[in-house]
Amino acid sequence: MENNLFLQSAFSQKTERPPVWMMRQAGRFMPQYWEIKNKYSFLEMCKTPEIAADVTMLPVDLLDIDAAILFSDILVTGEAMGGDLSFTQGVGPKFANPVRTQVDIDNLNTDCLDKLQYVADAIKVIQQRLNCKIPLIGFAGAPFTVMSYLVEGGSSRDFKLTKLMLHNEPEMAHQLLAKIAKVTADYLNLQIEAGVNAVQIFDSWAQALAWDDYKEFSHRYIAEIISNLNRKNIPVISFCKGSSVFAPLMAEAKPDIISIDWNVDLLDIKQRLPQNIAVQGNLDPHILYAEKHVIKERIHRLFNRMKDTPGFIFNLGHGIMPDIPFDNVKYAVEVIKEFKY
Repeated sequence: MENNLFLQSAFSQKTERPPVWMMRQAGRFMPQYWEIKNKYSFLEMCKTPEIAADVTMLPVDLLDIDAAILFSDILVTGEAMGGDLSFTQGVGPKFANPVRTQVDIDNLNTDCLDKLQYVADAIKVIQQRLNCKIPLIGFAGAPFTVMSYLVEGGSSRDFKLTKLMLHNEPEMAHQLLAKIAKVTADYLNLQIEAGVNAVQIFDSWAQALAWDDYKEFSHRYIAEIISNLNRKNIPVISFCKGSSVFAPLMAEAKPDIISIDWNVDLLDIKQRLPQNIAVQGNLDPHILYAEKHVIKERIHRLFNRMKDTPGFIFNLGHGIMPDIPFDNVKYAVEVIKEFKY
């Protein structure tokens, strides 16, 4: 690997500067993304290996980041299991056949890796294009987050139906989560076999849960997934909204890296985690709307705070928003790459 900074930091080794990649780095803030998006539906982009590779490579070519992340979506596992998935501009993802009864759960298929083969095919194309320049990160949605979309039938503000299942029908909820967890572990192992260099588990809606519910209905399944991964030399990143609260519990699942939101002092949380767990984060993405001198000052403030701390990967506390100016993102990467401890 020409640029090994990300993997070194992932395994808590010392580096001359923090590596940088950003969640949603191949996305709607890029004019070049829209040139592709205007020709194809979102699912066509995900399911056509050459197109998925084109989008994955955009931030590699245009931003010169230190790690690429596979272009896909966290809900492809839910679709493979039998969900009728669609994406509508301005609305987001929808499952036309929500999962709300025992029969719905029984009908979900866990032997469905063949339906995700297009992801493995995309990984092979991307790795050919990367040509060992930088690592490629694969990913999957965490069981609770995927469950919430399946139960609600799409995005939700309050997760009312999902929480009702957790509280009124906990046995059903556990059956559903166990099925998703099995598929997720198999899916991540498929990606590892296809050639990714790291994997990230996205629990995008974990912050909706109380501590006890997070422990019972999210954490235990993430721990199960991580324990079932073929992870030799493959670092595992655990991300959730709410990681500033849940990080000590997340560490018990034994990931290599915990991705931290922006609601906490990063050094403080790093010092409270086991030494062999790296941290990723945690700039507030809204900073990237600001003037360039503010962006630079905030990045330097974070880096000076994390000085002499092995196991630190720069990222945002969540994904890049679609209307953040591309030039600001590019500038942030330049500031990071010029920095030396």
